[in-house]
Formats: sequence, structure tokens, C-alpha cells
Amino acid sequence: MVLNSHERRVERQLLVILLPSLVLLLAFVIYPAVYSVYLSFTNEALTGAAALRPRFVGIRNYMRLLNDAKFWNALIVTFFFVVGSAVIGQFVLGLISAVALRRQIMFRQIFSSMILLPNAAPEVVAGFMWISMLAGGENATLSRIVSFFGVTPTDWLQVFPLTMIIVVNTWRGIATAMILLTAGLSTIPSEIYEAARMDGATPSQMFRRITLPLMMPTILLYMLISAVSTIAVFGLVYALTRGGPGGATEVISIYIYNQSFTAFQLGYGAAVAVVTLVISLILGIAYVRAMKVEV
Repeated sequence: MVLNSHERRVERQLLVILLPSLVLLLAFVIYPAVYSVYLSFTNEALTGAAALRPRFVGIRNYMRLLNDAKFWNALIVTFFFVVGSAVIGQFVLGLISAVALRRQIMFRQIFSSMILLPNAAPEVVAGFMWISMLAGGENATLSRIVSFFGVTPTDWLQVFPLTMIIVVNTWRGIATAMILLTAGLSTIPSEIYEAARMDGATPSQMFRRITLPLMMPTILLYMLISAVSTIAVFGLVYALTRGGPGGATEVISIYIYNQSFTAFQLGYGAAVAVVTLVISLILGIAYVRAMKVEV
């Protein structure tokens, strides 16, 4: 189709408007991703001979990765971290909060403010706040609370490290889940619920047969966003445990950091980052395919 002069002028104006965003996208997203792929095929390092004269090593980093027990441990830890905090914790509590806020409950504003408050603190600050609560000894906040119920105080981050980082990440992510799921709930026409009540449907039946099916696109979108963002969580886990004890909380982002900036092996760390990117892309493709299915 041939564009007339007015349409071409509008198209050029749109390109000019989008140009700053495109430049930022190229500089901070596309270029780092492409450069990481390039690094993953080299022996680039921060120290030693490889730092002065890096060379192309082909798929050697990827072969090493497949035989690295610590890498597989990081994937397993990341899987449980994502399922526990994003898929179960944040989704369930976020959905409960969204449904509750749709009703006329007491102290509604205070309740919503309490859920939104964790996002006001940066990851590292929130991590240090929780360290003071979960630290060992009788004076730690959580130990003092459970002591009222006869539970022996313990160092929670040492005894239950993965469970604790799941709890903390869930605490930070409930607000995002609540906002997105509330938006999904608002798209459901109230007439459908009124017709269901007239037919004698119970609240649980309306939730299972109306709310969940009609919210499925929003739920799938939330699952994608939360899973990808949870895979990338770094500051919170690093502040809490630094991946310890013994690799029990070494999620994939911590593992990439350790390989790149503790072991100084940038090429190998980039290979792990590329694999993580591929996993995120697979999740995105699965979401796109799921959205094509009529729910």
C-alpha cells in the first residue's frame, strides 16, 4: 500500500518520538544481551592471562556448564524459589487481597497500604530489615515472637534458609500481584454475577466457574511477569544469605555473580546468563502460545 504525504509525515513524527526509547532499548537491553552472548563463547576473565588476551573457545563454557553440579543446584534452588514465592505465595495472597479489596471490609485503606508498603523499601534495605528479624539469638524479632508460644529461638536464615527467602520475596511481591489481579477482576461484568446469583450459584461456585476462567488471561500474564522477575531477583537474596549456607539459597542470579565477579570468570558467567535468558524466553513463548488458546 502506497502512503500519501500526510501518512508519511505522521510516520516520521512517530519515529522521532520513539527514537529516544529505541536508543535506550538498544543501549541497555539489546547491546548487553548480544555482548553477553559473545562473551559466553570466550574465556574472558577479570584476572590472569585471559584478562589480557581473551580468546574464542567455542561451546566449551556450555559443555562445562552441563557438567557443573553447582549450576544444576542453582537451577533447582531457583525453581523452588520461583514456585514457592511467585507461583504460590504471591499469587495466592495477591488473589486473596484483590478479592478482599473488592468488598466493603473494615479498614480497607489501611489494609491496602500495608500491602503496598513493602515496595517502598529497596531490595537491599528490605533484606537488612529482615536480617534483624530472622537473626539468631533471643533478641531477634521472630525469635521473641515464637518464644511466647514455647518455640525455641533459632537462627532462621541458617536452619530454614530457602523457606525464609521465599517468605521475604513473597512479602515484597504481594502488592504487584494484588494490583494486576485487581485489574483483572475489574474487567468482569457485574451482570454475570447477578445472573449467577439469580440461578442459585454459591460464592464458591461463582469463583470457580466465573471468576477464575474469565481471569485466566490476567493470571497467565501475572505468572509470566512474576516468574521472570523472580528469576532475576538478586539484591534481596544477596543481602539476606549471599547464596548460603552451603549453596542452599544460591539462586541463578547469585551463581552468575559468583562466577563472574568472585571467581572472575566472565565468559563462564556470561554462558550461565545466556542459558537463563533462554529459559525466560521459553516462558514468554509458552505464555504467547497459551494466550492463543481460548479459555
